[in-house]
Amino acid sequence: MAFESNLDRLLVLDLVRVTEAAAVSAAKLIGKGDEKAADAAAVDAMRSALNNMDIQGRVVIGEGERDEAPMLFIGEEVGTGKGPRVDIALDPLEGTTIAAKAMQNSLAVIAISEEGHLLNAPDVYMNKVAVGPGYADGVVDLDRTPTENIKSVAEARGCSVNDILVCVLDRPRHAAIIEEIRGAGARVKLIGDGDVAGIIDTTNPDTSVDIYMGSGGAPEGVLAAAALRCIGGQMQGRLIFRNDDERGRAHKWGITDLNRKYSTMDMASGDVIFAATGVTDGYLLRGVHQTLDGKGYSTESVVMRSRTGTVRWVRAEHNRKNSG
Repeated sequence: MAFESNLDRLLVLDLVRVTEAAAVSAAKLIGKGDEKAADAAAVDAMRSALNNMDIQGRVVIGEGERDEAPMLFIGEEVGTGKGPRVDIALDPLEGTTIAAKAMQNSLAVIAISEEGHLLNAPDVYMNKVAVGPGYADGVVDLDRTPTENIKSVAEARGCSVNDILVCVLDRPRHAAIIEEIRGAGARVKLIGDGDVAGIIDTTNPDTSVDIYMGSGGAPEGVLAAAALRCIGGQMQGRLIFRNDDERGRAHKWGITDLNRKYSTMDMASGDVIFAATGVTDGYLLRGVHQTLDGKGYSTESVVMRSRTGTVRWVRAEHNRKNSG
């Protein structure tokens, strides 16, 4: 059966069930201070749910390589072995520190595309810049300075630089970027973790975020690009290599141009489906909560598809007995 003919019937809402399962499992450890335990719970639940789907799936963005991750490692095959061949990018608990500390914007995230259409990004850092929909191509560019990108977006928006809000991960490595942004007259929104949510914030008017800048994980960059493919926006990324081991990883996954500037389409092409479920409350999604009767959990999810531009918001209640 062809991939495209099965998207709606087999994959779109089934994918939400996958992120719901991961989110509910991780949520039981919110605020416990144990990042590894929360991540492991999400991984186990997501893997089990994926293996119930009628797909021939291959993980191209996962928890690491086989020797680093016992489950959902890069190259792992998931699904029943029936149905379409798909590539999968996933982060069962995006924002492990956030969840461990019961802070905002932790998500369970997954994206699928036709086989061969998601970038096999090694687990290294990626320099990123992103904006939401409605701008002409090239409004931001990694090869420009932060000040130049801010002025470009302000001009495109028809507003003052002082009105521009830039989202940046709160890391020591970003001190110079933060200083330049503020020096240009723009404002900075610092986030502690979770740059998939940070990049998606550029598409959400409620957050007032105009631009995302800075470096974060390359796998998270591919997931964010998948989301932008579905809901609009632009993103560019360039891999950062700190040593020969990281450069060797890139060659292992077929990356030969180590200085390449990747566009949104370079990272996530073809027909893409992106799904996320909130683990903790955030701007994009409400987190997992106990139902009023105390017998289960409520979840809020979003699932998007690039070919149709459809965005579905899914609220669900799960019986505690069936939630692990």
